[in-house]
Amino acid sequence: MRDEGAAGPGGLLRPRRTAAGLAGALFNPAVRAYLAAEAGEERRVEAFATFNVFYQAGLLVGPLAGLALLSWDFRAVCAASAAIFGLLALLQARALPARPPAAGRGAEPVWRAVAADWRAIAANRPFLLFAAAMTGSYVLAFQVYLALPLRARELFGTHTGEVTGAVFAVSALAALAGQLRLTAWAKRNLPGPRAIVYGLVLMGSAFVPPLVVPDGGRTGLVAGAAGLTVCAALLAWGGALLYPFEMDTIVRLAGDRLVATYYGAYNTASGIAISLGNLAVGALFDTGVPWLPWAAMAATGLGCAAAVAGLHRTGRLTPAPVPG
Repeated sequence: MRDEGAAGPGGLLRPRRTAAGLAGALFNPAVRAYLAAEAGEERRVEAFATFNVFYQAGLLVGPLAGLALLSWDFRAVCAASAAIFGLLALLQARALPARPPAAGRGAEPVWRAVAADWRAIAANRPFLLFAAAMTGSYVLAFQVYLALPLRARELFGTHTGEVTGAVFAVSALAALAGQLRLTAWAKRNLPGPRAIVYGLVLMGSAFVPPLVVPDGGRTGLVAGAAGLTVCAALLAWGGALLYPFEMDTIVRLAGDRLVATYYGAYNTASGIAISLGNLAVGALFDTGVPWLPWAAMAATGLGCAAAVAGLHRTGRLTPAPVPG
């Protein structure tokens, strides 16, 4: 007899989620550091913009392919996913240029080298301030998966799934359509930190439509759907505008050293912020005050924009290289 506690859906999915989280923790900082190193300073912003186009395309196509395979057999989803990742691993192992570890550590124990790297990050005040200022953007970006589906459920009840799927599609398509154009425009007209500020303002503004649209009767449903659509599009455009410059800023604040470690620390901070932010957003919805969550999220975006603008104005986003 099968042990449902260990082998049922929850028992099987927990190790898979753990493995996926570990894979992401290894992959995400490394791929961003690799991209930054291979692109070089002149092409780094464009490289990250292109990377985000493919990332958003995956977010759009992946769930659709997964749903199609899931209608056939869950094992087909697992087999196809494993085959894709295995093929990508082989292609990258063959195609990517080798980048051996930096020399100079000698026979120093690994734990001591890691501790020294993290001490260097902890001493880099401009980086810590920038990471703190940007945490709100990750909380806001995640609301495509939390606040907008909650709003869709309030408005559409049994049709929540279809509306939420449409919101996801709008978000991905908006990012795909706008990423390269927004990056080219910003690089021509704005310094990098100013592009980040504008992106954060857009992300905060995204929560104004759900705040102000009516929610009663047929007109309210149409207005509510429009508000969700505009919110998803503005969130996507704001994230697309700031993302390449955000990634470039991290490399600059790192002094072009320990870049993967800096990205790992940055991802850790943003992951903690998302967890705490989602708890806070859920608590705001539980208050029963309809406008409060949307007003708080709009204020978060504008507050983050003001914080980054302050760091830029005081010169903290263009520091001298951090000493080794």
